[in-house]
Amino acid sequence: MSLKKPEYVPGHGLIKGKSVLITAAAGAGIGFSAATKAAEEGARAIVLSDIHEGRLEAAVEKLKQDTGLTEVYGKTGNVAVEEDVQALVDFAEETLGGVDILINNAGLGTSKLLIDMEDDEWHKVIDVTLNGTMRMTRYMMKVMKARDDGGVIVNNASVLGWRAQKEQAHYAAAKAGVMALTRCAALEAAEFDVRINAVSPSIVLHPMLRKSASEELLEELESKEAYGRAAEAWEVANVMMFLASDYSSYMTGEIVSVSSQRS
Repeated sequence: MSLKKPEYVPGHGLIKGKSVLITAAAGAGIGFSAATKAAEEGARAIVLSDIHEGRLEAAVEKLKQDTGLTEVYGKTGNVAVEEDVQALVDFAEETLGGVDILINNAGLGTSKLLIDMEDDEWHKVIDVTLNGTMRMTRYMMKVMKARDDGGVIVNNASVLGWRAQKEQAHYAAAKAGVMALTRCAALEAAEFDVRINAVSPSIVLHPMLRKSASEELLEELESKEAYGRAAEAWEVANVMMFLASDYSSYMTGEIVSVSSQRS
């Protein structure tokens, strides 16, 4: 395989027979790639969630067509609203006969120097990216504990939780929070056989990122990667599938970097 031009990796049945719930799964980013990979890795049924109803409906149909999996369902919801979070998890629990794997992908980013940032922008990024992950994790943990048959939660963090970048104070703070949440929640969830880990991607070019960052910045970030390119969304999804599978049975509270950054 050329690392500068990787070939798509086919599924190997890593999560065969499992049910999956994924937030922010519509569109062309990591969420939909994770859904595609989940189907290819043998998931028996999947619930996709997103805040955009039309885009979600299109994603459900596309996933069915692309993978041949018929048990694909959609449920709109906003992870910044507790009532939506509980309705989403309850829907997935009933529809799937129990959620085996939750992938918390929802996040929001903008670019703004801290001295120019208003409170509203700070709070919005924190509320979706960190608090949304907390809300989904908290309620899913309650449900999985009550079911008493284990489960897996995979969160989407970012290398910015470790590293610095101008105009990203709010997003970096949120992703650092996701990392800390993952570590602490994992210790609590281990008591009832639920594992919680996170991926930490560097740069994945998708439409939402292009909306929040200039092309010049994206080119600069790509140039810092060892392969001279951004990750493909499916490359991040591959690591999510590993963390969702029994191959990572001894891992919990871990943050796995999905990066080729040289510095």
